[in-house]
Amino acid sequence: MDLRKLKDDDKLVLCRRYYYGGFALLPLLWIVNFVWFFNEAFRRKPPYAEQKQIQTYVWRSGVGALVWIVVLLAWNIYFQKNRPHVWWGDYLSFIIPTGIP
Repeated sequence: MDLRKLKDDDKLVLCRRYYYGGFALLPLLWIVNFVWFFNEAFRRKPPYAEQKQIQTYVWRSGVGALVWIVVLLAWNIYFQKNRPHVWWGDYLSFIIPTGIP
C-alpha cells in the first residue's frame, strides 16, 4: 500500500486499526504499523493535525511488538531448555530427537 496516496485522516484511521488489531494477539500488525508509519510520524513530513496521534500509535505499536518479542523469546528459551524435565513438554513437541531423555 502506498501511504502517499492516502489523505491524512485516512492514514490515522489505518494506523489506529493496525494498532487495535495488535491487541487481538496479532503482534505482526504492530510490527507492520511501526514500519509503515514510522516515517509518517517522525521523519520527512511537514507537520499536520493527525501526526501527533499517529506518533502515539506508532510508538505504542513498537513497544507492544518489542514486549511480544521478548515474551516469545523467553518462552522459547525456557521451553527448549526444560522440555524433557516438565511433564507437559513432550506433549507440546512434534519432533523429539533420539538420544535425549
